[in-house]
Amino acid sequence: MSKSQALLQPIQVGDLNLSNRVWMAPMTRSRAANPENKPFEIHAKYYRQRASAGLIITEGSQISKRAVGYINTPGIYSQEQIEGWKEVTKAVHEENGHIFIQLWHVGRISHPDFHGGELPLAPSAINPNEKSYTPEGFKETVTPKAMSLEEIKQTIEDFKNGAKNAIEAGFDGVEIHSSNGYLLHQFFNATSNERTDEYGGSIENRAKILFEIIEAIKEVMPENKIGVRLNPSLNGVFGMKADEKTIPTFDYIIKKLNDYDLAYLHLSEPFTDVSGIPYLEPNIAKRYRPLYKGTLVINNSFDQEKGNKIIEEGLADAVAFGKLFISNPDLPVRFETNAPLEDWDHDTFYTPGEKGYTDYPLLEESNVG
Repeated sequence: MSKSQALLQPIQVGDLNLSNRVWMAPMTRSRAANPENKPFEIHAKYYRQRASAGLIITEGSQISKRAVGYINTPGIYSQEQIEGWKEVTKAVHEENGHIFIQLWHVGRISHPDFHGGELPLAPSAINPNEKSYTPEGFKETVTPKAMSLEEIKQTIEDFKNGAKNAIEAGFDGVEIHSSNGYLLHQFFNATSNERTDEYGGSIENRAKILFEIIEAIKEVMPENKIGVRLNPSLNGVFGMKADEKTIPTFDYIIKKLNDYDLAYLHLSEPFTDVSGIPYLEPNIAKRYRPLYKGTLVINNSFDQEKGNKIIEEGLADAVAFGKLFISNPDLPVRFETNAPLEDWDHDTFYTPGEKGYTDYPLLEESNVG
C-alpha cells in the first residue's frame, strides 16, 4: 500500500497542517511515578517515538489535585509539570509532529486516598460502585461529595488554567475529556446527575458545564486549538447507566458544538455491544457525521482496513488508534508500507518503567538483521 490510502492523506486542523489522519488516541500509561506527578525523560522518549502520528493526543492529565483518580498519572497544574511537558512537546516538535494534551478530571471514579481522606467530587452523591486503583491497590469507590456551585466554578477555572499551562508547555492544543464516565460525562448522564440547580434536570442544564469550560478556555487560546471527546453510547462502564435521555443529550451537545470553530470532535464507537438496547446508538460515526459540521475523529477498535473505509465513506475525517500505537510506535509508516504489526503486552500497560512503554521497536529497528 502507499500514501494513496485515505488514512495517509494530509488534513488541516485549525492552523495546523497534519501529515496524515492516523492519530494517536489518549491512553493512560501511569508512568509519572514521582512525587510531583510530572512527565520526565521516559515520557519525552515515548511521545517522540510516536511523532509520525498525524496528531498525538496525550494521556489524560489532571487539571488539579482534586481531579486525580489514578496512580502515577501526570498533571498539568504545577510548574514542575509544565517543565516536564515542555520536554515532551519539544521532542515531538523536533520530529515535525503535533501534540494536544487531554485535560482530565475523573470525578467520582477517584478515592479518598488521593485526597487526604476527603471525598471525591461529583455532580451528585451517587456511588458508581466501581473499583479505584489507589497507591495501596484496588479499593471500592465511595459515595462522592456533590459539588457546590463554588466547586463547579473552581473546576471550570481549573480547566482554563490547564489550557493556559498547556500553552506554556508548548502544546499545539488541548482536548477536553468529557467522555468515558469521568466528571463531565457524569454531569451529562441523568443517572449520575440528580441535581436540581442550574447544572441538573434538563438536557441543557446537564450539558452546561462543558460549554462553560469551552468559553473559559477560549479566553486563553483560539477555539481552533480546542478538541472535545465524547462517548455517547457508553453503558455499564465506570458506573455509567444509559437511559432514554442519553442519546438525546448527546444529540443536543453535538449540534451545539457547531456553534464553535473547534479543532475537532473526537467520538468513540461503543465499548460494549449496545445493539440490543433500544435507546442507545450502535453506529456513532454514522449518526453524528450528519449532525456535526467540523472535523470528526472516530476511535475504538479500528484497524488499517476499517480506518481507511470509514474515511472513504465520509463518516470521519481521521481515526484515533490506541493499543496499535502502544506496540507500533511508527504506525503510519507501517500502514504506508503494509508492514506487519507488533502485538501489545497488556500486562505492561500501566506498570512503571520502560518495559512495555518505550521498548517496542520501530520498523527500521525490527528489520535489522
